[in-house]
Amino acid sequence: MKQELISVIVPVYNVREYLTRCVRSLQAQTYENLEILLVDDGSTDGSGELCDELAGEDGRIRVFHKQNGGSSSARNLGICRATGAYLGFVDSDDYVDEDMYERLYQGICTYQTMAAQIGRDEITPKGEVLPDICIPPKKPERITASDFLRELLMHRGDCSFCTKLFRREVFQRESFPVMEIPGVGEVPEFFPDGLLNEDFRLLILLLPGLGEIVSLPGHAYHVFYRVGSNSRKESRELFSRVFGDCVDNADLVAEIVEKQYPVLRDVAFRFGVFQRLEYLLHIPVSRMTADNRQYREIVGFLRHNLIRVWKNPYLTRKNKLYHTLFAIAPKNLRRVHRLTMKLRGIS
Repeated sequence: MKQELISVIVPVYNVREYLTRCVRSLQAQTYENLEILLVDDGSTDGSGELCDELAGEDGRIRVFHKQNGGSSSARNLGICRATGAYLGFVDSDDYVDEDMYERLYQGICTYQTMAAQIGRDEITPKGEVLPDICIPPKKPERITASDFLRELLMHRGDCSFCTKLFRREVFQRESFPVMEIPGVGEVPEFFPDGLLNEDFRLLILLLPGLGEIVSLPGHAYHVFYRVGSNSRKESRELFSRVFGDCVDNADLVAEIVEKQYPVLRDVAFRFGVFQRLEYLLHIPVSRMTADNRQYREIVGFLRHNLIRVWKNPYLTRKNKLYHTLFAIAPKNLRRVHRLTMKLRGIS
C-alpha cells in the first residue's frame, strides 16, 4: 500500500541542546514518507543554524526562518507550508518512538477516522517518568467527538496536538481568521496568537468536524519536562495568564456545547466552575481588585450560580464548598489557602 505523505511541524526556539535528539527521533521513523518542517522562531542560541545543518543531511527536512512570534505563529506557518496529506506536531525539546507515525497512520486508515492519538509520558532531566492523567486505552478505541469532549471537560482527556495525527482537510482555512507574520505575510490563525493553552482552544473548535478519533494504546510521545520551556515556566504572572485564558476557553466551550452538544451542558458548566476556581487559586492576591475586569466577572459568575452549582451532579461536595467560599470571600479564602500551603511546606 502506498504511503501518503505526513508533514511533521516542529516550532524551534532556543533549544539547541535538545533539537538534534528531537529531529533524530523523527528521522528514525519506520514510516518513511514524511517531511519534517523546522520553523525557526527567531532563535538566538544557534538553533536556527542547527536547523540548516540538519536539513543539509536529510532532504526530508525543510527549514523556515521567521521573526520571533511564539509557537502558535510558528505552527501556523508550518501548516501553510506543509505539503502532506496528514499533519503532525512535535515540540522541539520532546522526542517520539520510531513507530509513532506508522501506528497513528495505520490507526486512521484502519478505523476510517479523521484523526488518531497515542499516549504520552513526561521525562525529567534525570530520566524519571512522571505520572500522566491521560491514560491510554488497553486496545484501540473509536471515540465520538461528543465523548472526546466530555473527557476533556472532565480533565481526563488529552488536548495536546503533539500526540495526534490529523488528515489535512481537518484544517479548513476559510473557517479561521488570518494573522500577519512579519516577512511572511498573512496566514490562517489556526492556533490563536498570543494565547496560552492554545491546543485546547483549537481542538474544541475542530472537534465538531472530526466525527470520531481513534485512541491507540501505549506511550509513544515523550515530553521532556524541563523548567524554562514555553509551557512550564514557573511564575505567578504566567499562571495568571494561563488560567485567565482557560476561563476564556471555558466560555467558548459553553457556546459550542449549547449549539452542538446540549447533552453536555452540566459537564461544561462543571468545567467552567473548575477553570474559575483554578484562576482564583493562582492569581496574585494583589490582582484581586475591583479594577481587574476578569477577576470581577469571575467572582460575579460564582455568586450568580450558587444554586446551579449545588444542583450539578458532576461537582463533589468539596468542589461546591470551595465554590461557595470563593463566591463569598475570595481574598480571605486565598489567604487561608496560602497559609495552609506554607504549613504543609508547599511554596
